[in-house]
Amino acid sequence: MEKFSSYIQKWLYGDGGYYRNHKDIGKKGDFYTAVSSSMFFGGSIAKRLIDTIEKGFLSSTCRVIEIGAHKGYLLADIVQFIYTLKPELLKTISFIIIEPFEENRVAQLKYFEDSFGDVINLTHLFDLKELKCEEAFFVANEIFDAFACEVVKDGNMLVLDGDELKFEKMDDATKSLSKSYNINTGEIPLGYEEFALDMYNSTKRYEFVTFDYGDRYARDDFSLRIYDKHKVYPFFSLTDFAKDEKIDKNFKDFYKKSDITYDVNFDYLIKSYEKSGAKLDLYSSQFSALMRFGLSELLELLYKNSTKEAYENEINKVKILIDPTMMGERFKMVCFRKSLENSSQ
Repeated sequence: MEKFSSYIQKWLYGDGGYYRNHKDIGKKGDFYTAVSSSMFFGGSIAKRLIDTIEKGFLSSTCRVIEIGAHKGYLLADIVQFIYTLKPELLKTISFIIIEPFEENRVAQLKYFEDSFGDVINLTHLFDLKELKCEEAFFVANEIFDAFACEVVKDGNMLVLDGDELKFEKMDDATKSLSKSYNINTGEIPLGYEEFALDMYNSTKRYEFVTFDYGDRYARDDFSLRIYDKHKVYPFFSLTDFAKDEKIDKNFKDFYKKSDITYDVNFDYLIKSYEKSGAKLDLYSSQFSALMRFGLSELLELLYKNSTKEAYENEINKVKILIDPTMMGERFKMVCFRKSLENSSQ
């Protein structure tokens, strides 16, 4: 018997795993992200960073750290907008990517070199546990939906018995998590608490801004699904559990070739961070967050300093980020802070 979480871990991160193959994101890939939709996503985060520094929560010598950077596009967009809005910060801020995979580090370094030459110094760390600094601004986009999870239903958990999927009685660890976070049916992510604690221990003061799709509270239902060439397959429709509704494909056909993911339970994430000692600063839809961060002001700058054609082209891209029927409401933003007041260090 194999735990389903172990199976997902190998699917995404094992030898030949989906994220080890450095998959394209966007039109040529299996799905779009906010980063691949518009550079103003990173621009809005850059403005949030600048505001956080100007209001005194972080200083102008903080580290800016992306986790789950793929090819480095988001961090590069943040750098570009800092240069546009407050270029003097580039002389004092340092940039780090937490990246365990060598193939990704190579691609990120190349992209930064092609984009900025030797003006921006990019540092890599293998793991968040390696980081030790005074203060940091962390950013991540769609990382928590890629954590391994157990899939549970009414006291049972999904396991793989050879090539056959089964629901067996929960083990004690999964039962404890199910009870603690009140998840009876659905996905129980693994690793949130450890990740939050590692971040808490890495620095004396931080702000962490992260975006993902999901809901504030568990829906008592399954959201596990597979993305393949912009088509979405509910996971159980690819199994014998579907019976009459089964799709003429099998989940094993997508193993390591396509993305497997699930909705983030933000209540679970928030409790994991609060357990580490951090505090929730803000939770909202992506639309509300980007507007709060200053997206409108950035678009106004573009309108004043570019052609009508360039402005209208970017507006069409930005609509993907904020339209309620696209990413605007489906995606959420959560911001956590650790300050000296809630730190034991």
